[in-house]
Amino acid sequence: MTRIIAVANQKGGVGKTTTSINLAASLAARKQKVLLIDLDPQGNATMGSGVNKKTLERSSYDALMAEVTLAEAVLSIEHCKYDLMPGNDDLTGAEVALLDEIGRELRLRNVLQRSVEKYDFVIIDCPPALSMLTVNALTAADSVMIPMQCEYYALEGLSALLDTIEKIRKLLNPRLRVEGLLRTMFDARNNLSTQVSAQLVKHFGDKVYATIIPRNVRLAEAPSHGLPALLYDRSSSGAVAYLQLAGEVVRNGAPR
Repeated sequence: MTRIIAVANQKGGVGKTTTSINLAASLAARKQKVLLIDLDPQGNATMGSGVNKKTLERSSYDALMAEVTLAEAVLSIEHCKYDLMPGNDDLTGAEVALLDEIGRELRLRNVLQRSVEKYDFVIIDCPPALSMLTVNALTAADSVMIPMQCEYYALEGLSALLDTIEKIRKLLNPRLRVEGLLRTMFDARNNLSTQVSAQLVKHFGDKVYATIIPRNVRLAEAPSHGLPALLYDRSSSGAVAYLQLAGEVVRNGAPR
């Protein structure tokens, strides 16, 4: 059965796109069939997969607007071994175009329901805002993975996101659950990071992944080469961590 995971956090700069790309690549390396959906108008997951967002003939915007099918919007990214539904700034127009549409929250779910069964995992990279695009992702998803830095303001933003997830679950998507909280850009030398990490585990228990993504130069460099860290430097601590995360996701279905 296909598992659809939305990678979401309304706070920017927490490693959301990095997680989407590297989780997709690491799952593919574990022989899983993966579709990565770029639902962020910035198109960073597209560029980070080695695709020029400025020259797209079709994108996730066209799929949301029902102008193309899923298969028509998807690209095969051979070097990454996953498929990609690319995105670019056309998605900004989707926010406006969908405002007056009936069932606007269900557009992505409808796209995926038609032909997503060929994949083991669908990873959705959401924009850094609780927008209509994010609502579409949460309505289509089975679960939400929440990347977050271990800092004070991250905890404040988490409560707003959890409230939104609960509202979506009640009103639009009863199966939606929190897949897990992922600690990213972690610096063990920072006392605040360690304290916030301990608070997360105390409050959320088995919803916090055992895997911790370290602050890593090679992980930060990889997107500029259009590669996941796994292909840029397989031995880097960032690449190793995302392989461990993929293993956790495959084995457990939800974190332990």
